[in-house]
Amino acid sequence: MRSVSAQPAAAPDAPGSNAEPTYRPYKTDTLVIDRDGPVTVVTIDRPERRNAVDSVCADQLRETFLAFDADDAQSVAVLTGAAGTFCAGADLKGIAEGDRRPIPDDGPGPMGPTRLTLSKPVIAAVEGYAVAGGIELALWCDLRVAAEDAIFGVFCRRFGVPLCDLGTVRLPRLIGHSRAMDLILTGRAVVAPEALTLGLVNRVVAPGEARTAAVALAHQLAALPQFCLRSDRMSALEQWGMTEEEAAVNEARRGREVISSGETLAGAARFAGGEGRGGAAID
Repeated sequence: MRSVSAQPAAAPDAPGSNAEPTYRPYKTDTLVIDRDGPVTVVTIDRPERRNAVDSVCADQLRETFLAFDADDAQSVAVLTGAAGTFCAGADLKGIAEGDRRPIPDDGPGPMGPTRLTLSKPVIAAVEGYAVAGGIELALWCDLRVAAEDAIFGVFCRRFGVPLCDLGTVRLPRLIGHSRAMDLILTGRAVVAPEALTLGLVNRVVAPGEARTAAVALAHQLAALPQFCLRSDRMSALEQWGMTEEEAAVNEARRGREVISSGETLAGAARFAGGEGRGGAAID
């Protein structure tokens, strides 16, 4: 286990200066990272602010997931929050204290990793609140495992804080335009069982079990042939910006690359040898 720290805060502004006050985060160790074999678990560790993300935490989240993606020993990541809360969104107290972060046309999203397209899957383990920017972090993940009392919502609607981490893009694509507009416009709370029916979450588990269930699911994914899994995942992501004809060509290209890698032939040999018959798990 290790924590991720920011650089020391800047020195106080000179007396009489007209410059905007320098933001001084209340906490610079914002993440805890655990590795369980091929699974990386990233925990937002700012419980005093319900794991709301300031600019320091956003930078560390982005850097951590880039490092995960570049690590050949790691196959799947789990994103969660400390002390029974996933993430309450952007740290509005930090913003009131002078924290500023850009919203560029491209480059990092305000919440950190949300504009990254990783080559490997990430699973959200949601306890408590995943709201405002927190729901955008959950939407960035490939899969979402939620405790049955977890709450999702665009709670920033009440404070005039916009969705800037692809919430208005991913939510309609994930659950459909009409349902997404209900959540986006009202900002209402959605408890995990309803989120499951909407397609917002993939698994609902008992309270306190989201991380355990997400890590178990991550190990299931990590045990599968990785070249094919990652290629099919990327094809599904890439097709959103393509016509059906372009997507078909892209899928075929990726399929040929998987077959050429030898992974398909190895899998066929295992099946011919009796493994995996009837959908049985393969060790």
